[in-house]
Amino acid sequence: MIRFEQVGKVYPDGTIAVDDLSFEVAEGELVTLVGPSGCGKTTTMMMVNRLIEPSSGRILVDGEDISGVDPVRLRRRIGYVIQQVGLFPHRTVLDNTATVPALVGWKRARARERAAELLDLVGLDPGTYGSRYPAQLSGGQRQRVGVARALAADPPVLLMDEPFGAVDPVVRERLQNEFLGLQAAVRKTVLMVTHDIEEAVRMGDRIAVYGAGRIEQFDSPGAVLGTPATPYVARFVGADRGLKRLSVTAVEPDDLEEPPVARLDEPAGSAAARLDGTGARWAVVLNGGGELHGWVSADALRAAGGHGTVGALARRMDAWVPVGAPLKQAFSEMLQHDAGWVAVLDGPRFLGVLTPARLHEALRRSVDADARGVGRDEVRFDSIADA
Repeated sequence: MIRFEQVGKVYPDGTIAVDDLSFEVAEGELVTLVGPSGCGKTTTMMMVNRLIEPSSGRILVDGEDISGVDPVRLRRRIGYVIQQVGLFPHRTVLDNTATVPALVGWKRARARERAAELLDLVGLDPGTYGSRYPAQLSGGQRQRVGVARALAADPPVLLMDEPFGAVDPVVRERLQNEFLGLQAAVRKTVLMVTHDIEEAVRMGDRIAVYGAGRIEQFDSPGAVLGTPATPYVARFVGADRGLKRLSVTAVEPDDLEEPPVARLDEPAGSAAARLDGTGARWAVVLNGGGELHGWVSADALRAAGGHGTVGALARRMDAWVPVGAPLKQAFSEMLQHDAGWVAVLDGPRFLGVLTPARLHEALRRSVDADARGVGRDEVRFDSIADA
């Protein structure tokens, strides 16, 4: 959807902002441009809507060389979200959101209807917020309006310049989550600038790590963290890149162990005998449909003296994650609940448990898979989990 072909930008004083950039952003992909201040990432993004003109090379959007496109017409089909939001203070939230549709010739009723749909999509009830003015909104709410306005004319391309940088960390994380959910629904082609490697890893399908005017590595978040292409990239992503990689490595069924299982209506005595036979100290408790109910300890089953059912002795299982969740989320659940493992579910259905050893193995397998260019299921090595 967006293609850079040997693009360069040199200012009259001789400053080289970007040098010989060649990369492509696929349709529906979110690519983050990350690097220190002055590295050229914002210049790169602003050349896409011709707020800055390149000195050399060419940029294509949907196969069309933008140098031959009227800049005003080009910008009206590219959404643009900036850190300061840039809402018109004298216009209501609804009219702010309807700005671009009105500029491209939509009738007022249609533009306002579209604006209301987008406000609802970003979590702002148009009946409540549509008649308010920007000064009456919080920073996070203004940022939501900015995103809604950028999407109002249904542009195929969205440019985002530090879009969540002006809000506090709690609101920032919530906005990131909301935008990722929105992107899953609308699938725009997004070029997003950030100076924060954590945000780049969390948001991007792929990451372009900038040095001085050049891209040092353009790859998936997992590959950037697991196999940095240059010493510069390794320094930039930090010595704790293994921990960062937990955020972009998903829990997969092959990562799980199959623990002993007891059923809700099973007699406590038979469950105790089965655990004694395996040496296990606990069992996962499921209902008749294979759904997680909780867990039970071998000690509790023995103490029942053969009386009652497993369900009467079962304890609530708070430490659980859905399959496909990041390893970081699973690790956080272990720490939060002081648990030695987390249950992994597919909807309500229990799949298995993830232990610290299996979590470590999953991380190692993911790094090795990226380094070798193969799937995680093709990586085999000795593991402490199998000892």
